[in-house]
Amino acid sequence: MPQITARMKKLHLRNIHNQEYDFPQLIKASPDLAHYITKAPSSQQTIDFANPSAVKALNSALLEQHYGVTGWDIPDGALCPPIPGRVDYIHYIADLLDSVEPDKNVRMLDIGTGANGIYPLLASSVYDWECVATDISEASLDNVAKVLKSNATLESRISLRLQRDKHKMFEGVVLPQEQFDVSVCNPPFHASAEDAMRGSQRKVTNLSKGKAEPTSEPLLNFGGMENELWCNGGEALFLKKMIKESKQFASQIRIRWFTSLVSKAENVKPLTKLANKAGAKDVQIIEMTQGKKQTRILAWTFHPID
Repeated sequence: MPQITARMKKLHLRNIHNQEYDFPQLIKASPDLAHYITKAPSSQQTIDFANPSAVKALNSALLEQHYGVTGWDIPDGALCPPIPGRVDYIHYIADLLDSVEPDKNVRMLDIGTGANGIYPLLASSVYDWECVATDISEASLDNVAKVLKSNATLESRISLRLQRDKHKMFEGVVLPQEQFDVSVCNPPFHASAEDAMRGSQRKVTNLSKGKAEPTSEPLLNFGGMENELWCNGGEALFLKKMIKESKQFASQIRIRWFTSLVSKAENVKPLTKLANKAGAKDVQIIEMTQGKKQTRILAWTFHPID
């Protein structure tokens, strides 16, 4: 990914990353980033976005400077999320909730938070939301817990729950009589490890364009772990299961809005149809753009919208 400039970005209006990265300030927030600074052809400071260590250092600096999150780190091989895109999701969800019930104290459920825990960290930092982050990997949750120990204010607003049944999203982690305003999710994109490997290789190739000797070293680091990046059936089957199970958690408004990223445009129409068939009273597709990358949020609710 080349350095993103303000002209390339089409992020949410409240997204503070609509401007170019201020690397001098980021280095002040996180001095380790200085080891990865290079010069772009325009002579501007940048990093090598094909280097996973550099991207991780950039994320840590962004979280430190803009969100007050200290000590963020992920294990080697874990998914390293793009901060501007992830906070865009949170901003658009805030708009969705505010359109229904402004100024509400929000409770958010994150399905599959991964080792990075990025959605609850951002949601709690930006909007003071109370968050519950779930995952099927105990090691991933342990890593998020380690980050939270360095951030006492966030630790008081974010709780972690292990999903012991990998075939369930809500059952087993949503407690009886518990209510959430919204659930968020970044579903596994690929259908197999082989698909994930090919996708990662394409990413490395694109990131390395223009270099004398492209490297495949970042391959697994950018790939993410199994539960983060691939599952049987990929994104489409994962979200079909989520929509089917969500109906069980609509009674008594246990979860008002269910949402998820949908990376593949061809999945939008069938998933929307499935949500309507399941009885959703409202289904919305929220388009998001970051540079040349386009994705969208699928949001559905089983409760009438006044």
